[in-house]
Order: sequence, then structure tokens, then C-alpha cells
Amino acid sequence: MRKCTLGIISLLTLLMFSCREDEIVVPSEYEIITGEINPQADPMGMYLVNEGNMGSNKCTLDYLDFVNGYYIRNIYSERNPNVVKELGDVGNDIQVYGSKLYVVVNCSHKVEVLDARTAKRITQIDIPNCRYIRFHRGKAYVSSYVGPVQIDPDAPRGAVYRVDTATMNIDGKVIVGYQPDELEIMGEYIYVANSGGYRAPNYDNTVSVIEINRFKQVEKIPVGINLGRIRADKYGKLWVTSRGNFDDVHSNLYVMQKRKGYNEMVVTDTLNIPCSNMCISGDSLYYYSTEWSVNTQSNTISYGIIDVRTKKVISKNFITDGTESDIRVPYGIMVHPVTKDIYVTDAKNYVSSGTLYCYDKYGKRKWGVRTGDIPAHMTFLNRNQN
Repeated sequence: MRKCTLGIISLLTLLMFSCREDEIVVPSEYEIITGEINPQADPMGMYLVNEGNMGSNKCTLDYLDFVNGYYIRNIYSERNPNVVKELGDVGNDIQVYGSKLYVVVNCSHKVEVLDARTAKRITQIDIPNCRYIRFHRGKAYVSSYVGPVQIDPDAPRGAVYRVDTATMNIDGKVIVGYQPDELEIMGEYIYVANSGGYRAPNYDNTVSVIEINRFKQVEKIPVGINLGRIRADKYGKLWVTSRGNFDDVHSNLYVMQKRKGYNEMVVTDTLNIPCSNMCISGDSLYYYSTEWSVNTQSNTISYGIIDVRTKKVISKNFITDGTESDIRVPYGIMVHPVTKDIYVTDAKNYVSSGTLYCYDKYGKRKWGVRTGDIPAHMTFLNRNQN
């Protein structure tokens, strides 16, 4: 990797003189990534949303261009110079659906909708304390804590909002468990991981099941306390993470699937593996854990790969060259669908620029690049998005 000799593309410097109602416009920066140029690549790029420290209004959007081989920091401000306050406060999820890019901005209570190819703003959808977004048959489904952004033992139950992606209007809402985080769609059902994070130590421990056709919660399945992530593999299993209580109940990874001869999902395996985040690619589940302890006031960090067919750990570290020691706080993970390159973000101290690292499929580091503050969520952009 080498830095672009121009640093900041000259055209972008014009943005520094733009008026944005008492705001200082931070121009985008382009950095060349050696070895990533592939004009025929698909996916053609990857978006990364940086959360930004809560209350700082520093959520930013970066873009890794596989076609031209460069990394663009803060692309949103370049493409949308007239948007006041830019993306907002705490970017919590990012997904591409059709020709649009959706950025869930948690503490700004909105989903920003952009053109996926240009990153130009189309509209915003107002949803209180929104968390994650998934799509199915022309609808977007957004999990929401509903209540204010604050610890509250009396915090209300959360909800999943349904949005028509043609009109961008909210056309449905279902109450689920307390403080729902990730959701996954499998078959004709939506599965929602309820955390109860605002109600600590009285966490929720359930996965809500929503029937899509009637848009109604039909079941709540006990799994583990303080649930966070939920992902489906190609064999019909759901993988669900629990954060634990950061004390005597540890983080864990659970497997759910339908009982033979029955339609309902049940917990079939408790793997006793701490897991903070994961990405399923083929038959491999790549995971890392940053398990915080209130007793030691520190994180215990681990990495690994699980074979989703056997549910066995096949590697205790997907980074094989020892460079994981450079990562202070792993915060995001994604695997390239073609090259199988592994992308891991480092949030560092949570208040300054982070780093995106790229490892090849053998776990050898290829490069690292500076990002915005708290790089967190990634999504690929394909050529045929329309």
C-alpha cells in the first residue's frame, strides 16, 4: 500500500470553501491500495460505515474501490456537500438493496437512503433508535429500540418496522422483545435477536419470530441473555451470539434449527465459544470475540473459524502471520465472496481514526488503511445492482 501523491484529489479541495451553515467541511481523501486494481472485479467495491463516538455526530462513510484500487475516506461529504450535519450520530448498519444504499444511523433516529453507485442522498426514513436492516421482496425491515437512547430498567419493548422500498414509507410495525439488535430472514420468517441491553442486569434472552405474511410476532424462543448477532447459513441453521453479562455469564454462540418433523426453531447447540461478531462464507463461519470483563476492566480477544456443517472449530485463529497483535479492538468483519480475502476493522481507542486490515484467504496480511472513527459495518457493491 502507498499513499496517493496528491493526498487529496484537487477537485475535492473546492469543498473546503462550501458553505454548510457554520460547519467545517472535511474533504474526502483518496489513498491508493496496491494490488487491489481489477477493472473486471465483482463486487466492484465495498462500503464501510464508521460509527463515530456517540454524541459526536461523526458517523462517516468510506468506500473501497476494487476497480481503480483506492480507498476513499468520507465519501458522503464529497457527494452531498449541501447536507447539514452529514450522516449524523452513530452509524449502526449498512446494506445494499437494489440500486440503493441504506445506512442505519442509530442516535440520529433515521435510515439514510443513498444511490448505491454514487453515494448521493435520496431521502431519509425516520425510525426511533434504529439498529439493523434487512430486506425481503421489496420491503425493508428495521429493528428499533423504540425508546430514548439511555439505560432504563423500564425501557419499552422494541419493534421491527416495515418499509416499502418503492415509496420509502413505513407501512407496518411489530412489537418484539426488549432492545432488539440484529435480525435475519429465513424462509417466510424474520428472526430477531433481543438484547434487553437497556435493562441490565435484567437482560432479555429471546429470539422473536415474525411471520412475514401476516407481519405478526408468532413466537419468542429463549436462547441466552443479551443477544446481539444472528446469521443464517445455507443449511437452514441460525447462529446467534450472546454478550453475557460481562461478569459471571460469559459470551456464547448458539445454534438454532428446526426440529425434525416440526416447523418451529429450537436451540440445538450451545458451543461455549465467545463471539462478538461473525461472517459466514460458504461452509466457514469466521468470528472474533472482544469479551469485556468488569472484574479485570479489559477485553479478552480471540479469533477463529467454525465449519457450519459440523459445528466444530477448525481454526483457533484465522490470522496466521501473527499480525493480530496490531489490532487493539476488532470491531467489524467481512469476507470477500470471490477472493475470500478477510476484512477486519480496528476501533482502537474509540475516539480517533481506526484501521481496516485486509488478509488473504490464508490469513496473511495484505494491507491496512486508515478509516474514520470506529469502523464497524461493511457491505459489498456489485456491478449488477439495479
